[in-house]
Amino acid sequence: MIVKEEFLNRLRKIFDLNLYEVKVWTALLSRGVSTAGELSNISDVPRSRTYDILETLEKKGFIVMKLGKPIKFVALKPEEVIERVKKNLVVSAQEKSKRLEKLKGEDILTELTSLFTQGVKFVEPSDLSGSVKGRQNVYNHLDMMIREAESTVTIVTTAAGLNRKLEALEASMEKAKKRGVKIKIAAPIDESNKQIAKELSKYAEVRNMPKIRARFAIVDSQELLFMILDDEKVHPSYDVAIWLNTEFFAAAMEQLFEAAWKNFKGI
Repeated sequence: MIVKEEFLNRLRKIFDLNLYEVKVWTALLSRGVSTAGELSNISDVPRSRTYDILETLEKKGFIVMKLGKPIKFVALKPEEVIERVKKNLVVSAQEKSKRLEKLKGEDILTELTSLFTQGVKFVEPSDLSGSVKGRQNVYNHLDMMIREAESTVTIVTTAAGLNRKLEALEASMEKAKKRGVKIKIAAPIDESNKQIAKELSKYAEVRNMPKIRARFAIVDSQELLFMILDDEKVHPSYDVAIWLNTEFFAAAMEQLFEAAWKNFKGI
């Protein structure tokens, strides 16, 4: 069986399989029903590994083992595989989420927090900085900053960025507002994001800054997170932000922002 390497690589990424798994799976798809030995020959996967791989594929919902001797394996329709893999991913994610949630009430979290607290004592505030890669990671970090905010949150974003903020940060902003944190959001507002701006105004003061083109956030005049790439020109996976814990720079940026903020009206 000859399958293009590019096609196999796409399947590996989409279904989160290793090379041997995707080779055995596609080999079985090409046969419908087959034995482990036959699949080993077709896929060019060592026979010693084929049984383990078939067992793994069965657990993941890609194939079914047929009863009888010799043991044979049955390929499922690709549409059915997609549905099964989706359901398994949801179940797995829920189980992992429950395990992590339980940690909040266990001793292991206390020990981890103690390790972190002791370590931070020896770190200069200026050393608490770094780069954050990938848009989802950027939003996760910004979400953390908002959850830990004590007094102020300032966010400057693009028109498209404003749309993303509601889904990614709404829960944290709502809790921050209840704590008394003052949140300000500035972005170009047009018909594409006007409704989102109204939703965000429940938790923040939102103003239309049509000429501004920047992406950054300042928390408590202390922490600064700024995105260094144009979100219209970069794929979300390659988005990059710089995180700094510096009162001097953050306060200076906030002063510049406040000077511009006064010139624009709310929505």
